[in-house]
Amino acid sequence: MPTALIADDEPHLVRALQAQLATAWPELEIVATARNGLEAAEAIAARQPDLAFLDIQMPGLTGLEVAQGIEGRTRIVFVTAFDEFAVQAFEQAALDYVLKPVSAERLLRTVARLRDALSPAPTAAASDAESDALRSALMRLLPAAAAVSPAQRLRWVRASQGELMHQVPVAEVLYFHADDKYTVVRTAERELLIRTPIAELAAQLDPEVFAQIHRSTIVNLDHLAGTRRDEASRLFVRLHGVDHELPVSRAYVPLFKAM
Repeated sequence: MPTALIADDEPHLVRALQAQLATAWPELEIVATARNGLEAAEAIAARQPDLAFLDIQMPGLTGLEVAQGIEGRTRIVFVTAFDEFAVQAFEQAALDYVLKPVSAERLLRTVARLRDALSPAPTAAASDAESDALRSALMRLLPAAAAVSPAQRLRWVRASQGELMHQVPVAEVLYFHADDKYTVVRTAERELLIRTPIAELAAQLDPEVFAQIHRSTIVNLDHLAGTRRDEASRLFVRLHGVDHELPVSRAYVPLFKAM
């Protein structure tokens, strides 16, 4: 029996899509739902569903970021309210998507395409090729979120520590890490919190200095101390002033090949 996850920060839309899928695809089992990108990423890693219906705009992580961090066999379907120009980008990348509000006719076409994709089960080589194609497409789509000019790049972040607010120069930030509803700002002296999602930060930071290494983590390359691979060839980075290593998602490993 095929399995699926539905992620959307609006519970009534989750229920509506679940009901539509029950009609369009009775055999499909919804094994998990998620209210934000972090919950979706954790549930996908834990449950390894065949499909994940991801809203694009979610707290914590966007649907695009969740998709880029997936390292298993889960096939992605984006549920989006994007305009026609964004939809053209999805079509050019050959990604599955349905538009909000989800129409029964469009969902039936998507279900038919997904049934074909899941049966018969793809070979390992086919799965790897599809994963590579997805990562390549997402690397093109993610920067389209909204790159800013050098003059608009972040120089400070206003972050909280307890009841106190601090103006933190971004040059002093070792890394940013999405944590549920907040993003942790780690400096050499302390950890602070902001509400800005990782995707929004990535678009505002200098790409020559800050690099995303995971769906939930951006590091300051000026503080990079080195990298390490473990026995399973997983890559980790070390930062000056941080007493633990940070994992690099497979999608971002190519950024460090020259290091």
